[in-house]
Amino acid sequence: MGERTTGSIQADIAKGAFRPHTALSNMALAYFQNDAKAFAKTIFPICPVTLSSDNYYIFNKEDLLRDNWKRKPAYGKVDPAVLSEHTESYACKVDQMIMGVDRIRQTDISRRQGPMAYRDTRMQRTRVMAGQSNIHLDSIFAERFFKASAWTQRYSGVDSVPANSSQFIKFSNNNSDPVEYIDQKSTEMEEKTGRRPNVLALGVNVYNKLKLHPGILERIKYGGTTANPARVNVNVLSQLFEMEKVTVQRSIKNGAELGQEADMKFIGDPNGFLLAYATDTPRIDEPSAGYIFVWDMLGDGNIMPVLNYEGESGTHSEFIEGLMANDMKKTADDLGMYFADAV
Repeated sequence: MGERTTGSIQADIAKGAFRPHTALSNMALAYFQNDAKAFAKTIFPICPVTLSSDNYYIFNKEDLLRDNWKRKPAYGKVDPAVLSEHTESYACKVDQMIMGVDRIRQTDISRRQGPMAYRDTRMQRTRVMAGQSNIHLDSIFAERFFKASAWTQRYSGVDSVPANSSQFIKFSNNNSDPVEYIDQKSTEMEEKTGRRPNVLALGVNVYNKLKLHPGILERIKYGGTTANPARVNVNVLSQLFEMEKVTVQRSIKNGAELGQEADMKFIGDPNGFLLAYATDTPRIDEPSAGYIFVWDMLGDGNIMPVLNYEGESGTHSEFIEGLMANDMKKTADDLGMYFADAV
């Protein structure tokens, strides 16, 4: 090989044969959030709908749970039982996210042989959109459901003796008994509705305190050994509280706008928790505290379609577009209880 000159190096760079300052092809720093932390879709059932807005039926609890059997009079008949109903509506609104791709810049990245995810721009942009869709859904869920003002049955934690029935001793107080208290509130709901809560959604600070609560550790300490000491996790809590599902609200988001200093925080109230009855899937003969209605707006069966289209001539760009439409509805207020300031 002859002596390299500035001209020959520049020629090789232009052809992609020589790559100065080449980026590593097997690593990059990307703060993608673990999808397992997303909580909105794990608590209330998702109900696919074919129309953006419509009505659904609600059969009155009072009529369903009344004893309408009566003694038949001789030569006569009893009055027909009444089953009242009414309707509520949902309305799915379309949300959109668009990300651009600079093809000129992308040529440089491809020639540098950067990380595969960044050489395949569609894959990288789609991954970003999917991650941010979870953040978006969790934010809506927290605003609609994971706060005291969302529910008629709401309670607040206090440091000392509760002054009324809407207060309870904070779980960060070792004199509290979380198992007994949640069992008490679950029984109250069961007596009023015929449904015992089966979902417990915990703020992350509440979960952390429950793992260390002496009343809970005392209940499980004999289940451990020296090699495998007893540990509190969501599975243990689901057994202690007799819940089908215990979730922890761990997802985070940056509340700052572009160019502002980052404002990282948990999306769900870290100091509160939600106790509710919810079905796993949409059902006609079962109530649920809430539903997430999702609309297939393009009619292709995809609830979050991702599309690709060309930019204007001369821009040397293309765009990746994501769409989704949902409406999160509280469908049974008496099947949810919210507890604020639990720690």
